[in-house]
Amino acid sequence: MGVLDVCAAVVIRRGRMLLATRRPGSRNAGLWEFPGGKVATGESLGECIAREIAEELAYGVSCEGEIDTLVQERPSEDTELRLHFLACRGEECSEPVPQEGQQCGWFSPAEWSSLEMAPLDRQFLLKHSAELAEKCSN
Repeated sequence: MGVLDVCAAVVIRRGRMLLATRRPGSRNAGLWEFPGGKVATGESLGECIAREIAEELAYGVSCEGEIDTLVQERPSEDTELRLHFLACRGEECSEPVPQEGQQCGWFSPAEWSSLEMAPLDRQFLLKHSAELAEKCSN
């Protein structure tokens, strides 16, 4: 079974968290997620998340460390997906601008529950909602 490593940025700024929709034509298209993408060969998680957010949202982030990794078996693809959620600091003086037909926005803890999330992103949000909400209130 192959392994697919994917990174997701957890960016909190001014009491809100950055989320984006999955791009059209992708698995779970239109569902909300923590933005990110696939790790390239030889790339660190920090390098991956900086590159992916720059490509997808024309926005600069720096990785401050890993929060959690969730694993999903994909038997039909003979693959194990490892989704690495990374605490990231975003640029203060600019805004993300979607580059691939998706939407993005900054959401307060009260707004998270009403969003239709991709499955692993929803699992992460449920597991870490208390600590994320606390970070939003600081």
